[in-house]
Amino acid sequence: MSDALEALLKNPRIWRGQTQAEDLNWQGLASGYPRLDQHLPGGGWPKHALTEILLDHYGTGELQLLMPALASLSQPQEDREAGWIAWIAPPFEPYPPALMQWGVNLSRVLIVRPKKPQESLWAAEQALSSGNCAAVLLWSTRLDDAASRRLQLAAETGQSWAIAFRSLAASSQPSAAALRIRLEAGATGTDIGILKSRGGRPAVVRDYAG
Repeated sequence: MSDALEALLKNPRIWRGQTQAEDLNWQGLASGYPRLDQHLPGGGWPKHALTEILLDHYGTGELQLLMPALASLSQPQEDREAGWIAWIAPPFEPYPPALMQWGVNLSRVLIVRPKKPQESLWAAEQALSSGNCAAVLLWSTRLDDAASRRLQLAAETGQSWAIAFRSLAASSQPSAAALRIRLEAGATGTDIGILKSRGGRPAVVRDYAG
């Protein structure tokens, strides 16, 4: 093998065929919703990767969807310490009593409000790659394919879970996210459309919390 080819294959941005097969054996982070977990490879959220949540407007059940997993990450476990949960540029003020009710350890929650919109992506990358955050939530209107690749790489580097919230209009745009889901109000609750799942298949989960 030539030195140039060997160097190229070592680049973390290069996808190799066997990677997807290996990912089929990953242990996912349980979402807390069995109806959803059965559609996700590994039985839960993809660890150390980017998840994109597409929605028409905030308040479609996106935080309820994440709370069980975030609560688990914020608490110490036998094999790990409690992780930091960073919220980057949330469009609202998180409500501490509600977080506590879900079991989130408030002492492990960080709220970051960049002065400029373009600083949000930088803050998310730094938090993800630091190795100190178990999860990083990002609200940004500037996310594109290149930015998603940077977040995916940062999540892998810091072994953190990245969650980015985007508009439904972004569903037609390419993304490096390991998982892309769409949230919509259904007849009896919130429906989840799995648009892209590394190692899995597209699916629709009706009333995921039911």
